[in-house]
Amino acid sequence: MTLNFPNPSRSYDATAKRIRFVGHDGMLEVPFFVEVAALSAANPAASGAEAEFLSAFDAKRSSIYEIARQAYSHGRKNVYVLTPADFR
Repeated sequence: MTLNFPNPSRSYDATAKRIRFVGHDGMLEVPFFVEVAALSAANPAASGAEAEFLSAFDAKRSSIYEIARQAYSHGRKNVYVLTPADFR
């Protein structure tokens, strides 16, 4: 099967400074995180507010999903964490 993202919800984890979202491979739920550093690299003057990070995620959603698919294609893991290096 292929990795899809039918649920557009996402949430901010302030402790780990990352956004959580979920992909699906058939019936399998695949958890993903994207570090806020990967989102704020485009806007280093950002204030660091949760709403800003969620908006940045929404603005980059299609590219984040594509990067998540690439990470998923390299092998199955329990959780995937996307870092600034994944966005280069």
